Amino acid sequence: MVKVDMKANKYIGIILCSLFLLPMKAQEVLNYPLDTVNGEEVYRYEVERSIGLYRIGVNFNVSQNDIIRLNPQLRERGLHYGETLLIPTGRKVEKRPKTEPKTVHVDTVIHRETITEAVIATVEVIDSIVSNDTVVADTLSTDSVVPDNRRVVELALMLPFESQQTKRSGNAERMMEFYQGALLALKDLQNDSTLYRLRVYDTERSERRVSALCDSAALDDVKAIIGLVYPIQIERMANWCGKHQVPLVLPFTDDADLATMPYVYQFNVPDQQKADELCTWISEREQAQCVAIEVREADLSPFVRTLRKEMKKRSIACSALTIHELMNDSAALVLDKSKENIIILHSDKYQQVRMTIPHLEKLQASGYRIRVICQYSWQKELGRLPRVFTSLFTVNPKRTKYENQWNTYFSDEHVSDAPRYDLLGYDLMQSIIAEMNGQHERIGLQSRIIWTQVEKGGWQNSNVTVVER
Repeated sequence: MVKVDMKANKYIGIILCSLFLLPMKAQEVLNYPLDTVNGEEVYRYEVERSIGLYRIGVNFNVSQNDIIRLNPQLRERGLHYGETLLIPTGRKVEKRPKTEPKTVHVDTVIHRETITEAVIATVEVIDSIVSNDTVVADTLSTDSVVPDNRRVVELALMLPFESQQTKRSGNAERMMEFYQGALLALKDLQNDSTLYRLRVYDTERSERRVSALCDSAALDDVKAIIGLVYPIQIERMANWCGKHQVPLVLPFTDDADLATMPYVYQFNVPDQQKADELCTWISEREQAQCVAIEVREADLSPFVRTLRKEMKKRSIACSALTIHELMNDSAALVLDKSKENIIILHSDKYQQVRMTIPHLEKLQASGYRIRVICQYSWQKELGRLPRVFTSLFTVNPKRTKYENQWNTYFSDEHVSDAPRYDLLGYDLMQSIIAEMNGQHERIGLQSRIIWTQVEKGGWQNSNVTVVER
């Protein structure tokens, strides 16, 4: 029989317990966007389904109190699926001294030929701009930057090109297309009295890059800024633009608080405006009924929630069809063969509703008239199902000239299709120059933009139409 040393066992137990109580070593970098809040580095985390605050704390190796400290709204209403939380990384960020970002004047050559006979591209380097395999830069002499006595208008483009990433995403490729379209717009805008000069910034996902620009004098002579994607970057730059009275054009967001941002121009219309247009369209259809796919209220996307509220406000009747009924061929209890059945899905993200499409196609094949309220980007996903959506985009026959220019200067194929990001870059660059010259409406190659002031705040593109396909 082995004699057990009880005293030694006691110390072994204490050591093991203390090991479990020691904090785990934090991961160096997790795969989430990084930002800075009050000098503290944080992750931006989108809450997933069926996860609680305790599990989030375990996954990030932080306490629940630290999460609540950065997200005080959790005390009032708890955790919600899809919301974005700030999670501390445990690392402090040293405040950078106010220094001028390095400036490189470049003759931008993109694949085949140069376009800087008409437009000078100025790359402002915080860390790096686009990788050399996409944009080849040849340094110009200082004398050639401003070749004549024309008035010079400085413009800035700020987009996440992901130049520091080993492998750039498809979204970064779309940003490059936006940039190329903006360059072609500036080429067309040059005239005998004005030289437009573009500064390009790779903002990545970092608020620090934007803050470094705002804290420096690099933007002091800029007359307009186009770009930015992430809310924390937009808020920081919007404050700077308000202070310096410089217009900031947002190509991609739809939820900027324009009432408090007087110099911000938002291209995408908000959910409420889309809901208004759709409800007007529904109200005009006499032989139709609305059928909503029922899920938990928490699982409804913000747009669908806004649409349903507007329908209720206007007393538009809407029947309910559960996912279970749809999947089990019980939809006949709700649908009506004598009417057009307008289907309202529960999300505006196609991946979350794709399982319903085959069942809707089956109903259509059996004699029901189906039309799905969908997103502009779903056009190729719904097969032969009739659909309706709101759209900012149109087709201008003048695009032939543009396409010829594109083929002259750029050899790469388009990454984006509907909508085309290069056309969006072209239209918005042309539009903001027109706006600076007092023209609030601009018919572009892919969109018709009408800038309308929101109360006494910023400006909203108010042109959106309902499209039936």
